[in-house]
Amino acid sequence: MPSRGKRAAREGVTDAAARPILKWAGGKRQLLPVLRRYYPARFRRYFEPFVGSGAVFLDLHNSGRLDGREVFLSDTNADVIGCYRAVRDDTDAVIAELARLQRGHLQGGQDHFYEVRDERFNPGRRALVPGEAGAAATYSPALAAMLIYLNRTGFNGLFRVNAEGMFNVPAGRYAKVRICDAPNLRALARALRTPGVHLDVGPFDRAVARAGREDFAYLDPPYAPLSRTAHFRSYTADGFGPGQQEALQRAVLGLAGRGAHVVLSNSVAPDIRALYEDSVEARTAGLTAIRVPARRAINSRPAGRGAVLEYVITNVATPEVV
Repeated sequence: MPSRGKRAAREGVTDAAARPILKWAGGKRQLLPVLRRYYPARFRRYFEPFVGSGAVFLDLHNSGRLDGREVFLSDTNADVIGCYRAVRDDTDAVIAELARLQRGHLQGGQDHFYEVRDERFNPGRRALVPGEAGAAATYSPALAAMLIYLNRTGFNGLFRVNAEGMFNVPAGRYAKVRICDAPNLRALARALRTPGVHLDVGPFDRAVARAGREDFAYLDPPYAPLSRTAHFRSYTADGFGPGQQEALQRAVLGLAGRGAHVVLSNSVAPDIRALYEDSVEARTAGLTAIRVPARRAINSRPAGRGAVLEYVITNVATPEVV
């Protein structure tokens, strides 16, 4: 019988392929066929400092490309890391809580959504140990299940908090939504329990500081807005502005300079073009900015969810780039 890695390489996925459990602004499931062209053929360790829904991590895991490698997944969003740790460490408890929430949603609909959001989830988040690392470490299975529920039934699957740190996404309007997918939750838990996989809360620059020669880093930050009115605070109350995009460029240049394989996703905003496509520093570091078609899934208007252009910025040589 062929090994998991050989079978995965031939078929693209394993028998127990895991899918993202969270919908995420800028989630990469639709863009995976494009991104796969820029995965390095060989690499040592894998770093993903904006893990979000984890679509690229799971694509690499399902295809066997991460077998035997150390994997460093991180995010500044303590809710995301806390949720994944709860799924990893107490899978059955998360599934049980999520099944109860699914039954409540079938009976109560939007009333149930707001009751969970305002009377259970937000008070539960306030009771966590202060600080991002403490909050993630004390995230309970019940909170993890509520996050998954609110994410899957909220408007456009967003995660958004206000300046006070309160989750404030309104209820979505779905004729049918799958809330508790126990087999997929167990498949994700197995992926996260794989030896060598680390889950941490922290900023991107600290996360990739240890990455060096022959390591692979995929970076999917909150996208730069295409216009002044397009900015959307989807991850934290602090946002991710021009200063952070410039700091990210410095981190990417550092990764390339240390011999790491780098793949970065971002919008085709003028600020990003200046940082990468028009940048002598970026070109000198061996980075190429490629415009690729993507599908924008999160937009207040359905007509605005069609195909758009995004950047893939990379130093990985592919036949298309060469």
